[in-house]
Amino acid sequence: MPQVRLRLAGALAAALVTAGLATGPAAQAAPAHARQPTLASLAERHGRYFGSATDNPELTDSAYTKILGGEFDMITPGNGMKWYATEPQQGVFDWTNGDQIVNLARRNHQKVRAHTLVWHSQLPDWLTSKQWTAADLRAVLKKHITTEVRHYRGKVYSWDVVNEAFNEDGTYRETIWYKTLGPGYIADALRWAHQADPHARLYVNDYNIEATGPKSDAYYALAKSLRAQGVPLDGIGFQTHLALQYGYPTSLKDNLSRFSRLGLDTALTEVDIRMQLPATAEKLAEQASWYQQLTEACLAVRRCVGLTIWDYTDKYSWIPAVFPGEGAALPWDEQLSPKPAYQALREALR
Repeated sequence: MPQVRLRLAGALAAALVTAGLATGPAAQAAPAHARQPTLASLAERHGRYFGSATDNPELTDSAYTKILGGEFDMITPGNGMKWYATEPQQGVFDWTNGDQIVNLARRNHQKVRAHTLVWHSQLPDWLTSKQWTAADLRAVLKKHITTEVRHYRGKVYSWDVVNEAFNEDGTYRETIWYKTLGPGYIADALRWAHQADPHARLYVNDYNIEATGPKSDAYYALAKSLRAQGVPLDGIGFQTHLALQYGYPTSLKDNLSRFSRLGLDTALTEVDIRMQLPATAEKLAEQASWYQQLTEACLAVRRCVGLTIWDYTDKYSWIPAVFPGEGAALPWDEQLSPKPAYQALREALR
């Protein structure tokens, strides 16, 4: 029965390649579909997505874009959709950077988490250098949100509508928006975004809300209030910028669960886990454990819809420029080689 033996041999070769054990002719002969599944395909088995942020300068790096296009099913533009990039002069819009990433995602059959409409940072000078009346600033904000969301209508999965609205103690951050418009700007922004694209999922997004505490409690109270008012809020984005020296947020799963009980999606939106350099085997092992734990926490909560790492490689990480002496935060190193964290993610998703 040579045909049966041939099929068995082929299946064995495919299994060995999938497990990373085959070498030589067996590895070369195995069909393409038998190769190791991607993070995205593993996450899809759980009804989740697995994404990466990216930014325009690195899109000229073909080795980088090959992994970006193959391993992930969701993309977040790191900077290309922020206000300074999209409306550099009042009323003059530039979609160049955002469109480049949306088009790249379309070619790779990926979805886009659009980021971000209302933030206190990376605003153009024309906006920050002027004293605004509430009426004038409200009109400016509405026009910006409406114009940008309409431009990307039908092209993005979701929006981080309002980013980083609270201080660590749970008080409102004293931004241009809060100081001029009051806390109602959040509900207004969500309503305007929904009117411009009724099908996009709308999030508020922040860091240091992974564990329960004053800041995450403030978001819980806000979300509960907005839902009671019928404001179109669909989800909470937990940025999940973690650092080994500060400890793992052990209440993450419970925190995700309480937002889910409000009828909201949750997502881990900007994940990286930095360490004090140099990286050591022990630190990389601890980092890998954290990546596995946070992935398992998301998988354990039905309405945690997915996870996005804040670019996938240390080569393009924002960490060293902002936190001197820290880095090595991502699952791929600066040579685009997988680290222990990558294997830990795969283990969590299996």
